[in-house]
Amino acid sequence: MKIIFAAPKLPGRGAVAVGVMAGTTLSPSAANLDKATGGALGRAIKGSRFTGKKGQLLEVLGPPGVGVSRILLAGLGKPGELEDVDLENLGGSIMAQLQASGAREVAIMVDAIGQFRRKAPQRAARYGFGALLRSYRFDKYRTKEKPENKPSLAKVTVMVQNPAAARRAFDDLEKIAEGVFFTRDLVSEPANVIYPKSLAREARKLGKLGVKVQVLGTAEMRRLGMGALLGVAQGSDNDPQLVIMRWDGAPKGRGAKGRTRRGPIAFVGKGVTFDTGGISIKPAAHMEDMKWDMGGAGVVIGLMRALAGRKARVNAVGVCGLVENMPSAKAQRPGDIVTSASGQTIEVINTDAEGRLVLADALWYVQEKFKPRAIIDLATLTGAIIVALGHDHAGLFSNDDRLAERLTAAGKAVGEPIWRMPLGESYDKNIDSDAADMKNVGARGGGAITAAQFLQRFVDKGMPWAHLDIAGVTWESKAKPTAPKGGTGFGVRLLDRLVADHYEG
Repeated sequence: MKIIFAAPKLPGRGAVAVGVMAGTTLSPSAANLDKATGGALGRAIKGSRFTGKKGQLLEVLGPPGVGVSRILLAGLGKPGELEDVDLENLGGSIMAQLQASGAREVAIMVDAIGQFRRKAPQRAARYGFGALLRSYRFDKYRTKEKPENKPSLAKVTVMVQNPAAARRAFDDLEKIAEGVFFTRDLVSEPANVIYPKSLAREARKLGKLGVKVQVLGTAEMRRLGMGALLGVAQGSDNDPQLVIMRWDGAPKGRGAKGRTRRGPIAFVGKGVTFDTGGISIKPAAHMEDMKWDMGGAGVVIGLMRALAGRKARVNAVGVCGLVENMPSAKAQRPGDIVTSASGQTIEVINTDAEGRLVLADALWYVQEKFKPRAIIDLATLTGAIIVALGHDHAGLFSNDDRLAERLTAAGKAVGEPIWRMPLGESYDKNIDSDAADMKNVGARGGGAITAAQFLQRFVDKGMPWAHLDIAGVTWESKAKPTAPKGGTGFGVRLLDRLVADHYEG
């Protein structure tokens, strides 16, 4: 999708979108259009239920007096209450409204109105960002789609005074969108295309942006004692991989070898490229969805692309454990006991609780290798989190209140909400084993919590850590303003915002 910023003028073709504030107060651009059309916009508003409420849209076919094919009235609500995410959602909604309309291009008019919290160029950038996010499609395998079913919109021009400033504000947002799209692509690919080695190859592409990428294979992981991760992978013909990505963007300090003294911020992703459940095999219905059980790894890879793309002034490391969980004569059995890289032993009660085994060794590795200042892991870990929170919030578990508060605020700011869940000794006791140091599942109740308790056993004392269970938000069955149906990329914007607000310098 082509996003352009230009000085304001009434377009002579295509569609145009103008703002209307609460109480149907027309913005200056809307008022000028209403005058040019002999009051057509005012009449359309009076004949509808449109009030200018935030996010409302009213489409008017191009009336006499102007050359545009249609006019879209976009509700701004009370301008002083509009946040960045509201502007992004409105840009995405405009895109969604016009994608199948037949219009080839749209001009979004952004007025300099003092009531807004942000100046017009910054607001224009957010409109463009939302439109870009909503333009995403994963259609590479559709060979017979009819032309009339394809999106018609190919160009968005955001018109604003000082378009150069808007373009500068948009540059970093565009790089974040590229990270989101990379994640969406990876999550959307089928498991015969994305498996551990091919996903590792995709991560290696980040080298072009300056990310240092290293990939460990089976032999190297065996030498490191990663019995938990390797146990999950042993039933598959596809070899596991451990992907390590480093972005060293922080200003050089006086530490060893010119690096800053403090460790990097670390992100760890679960990358189960297909999850049958192993010997504890899943029901056949909807098993095809398990192609996106690598969603946590996809987010970490997309985040590293976003950070490198916008040249974030931070040192960050991303570690992804990539496996395929398959049933075979070689597969791990319920009752098997494995030894993790940390030295702790695990009784495998259910082979479908495999993601936590992968993360256990990845968490150990990132701590031993990089001594990070904080760790955030992401995983499509449990169905239990969907039972608890549905598909609107990701689950947050943390041993550090400040980190949890920062993550929550970042999620709210970008429209990727998370909800903090409890941790505690009584939950932890549920994963005590009679045969090993722990077992990989507890009682049925509180399944997302006991999964987080399991992970916490592999986090060093005093290490700020957060776990995001993104099982309910990685894939959407219905479109949202800035995301079509399918892979969402949930987490890339959240974590990029966390880094921007608290870890760059």
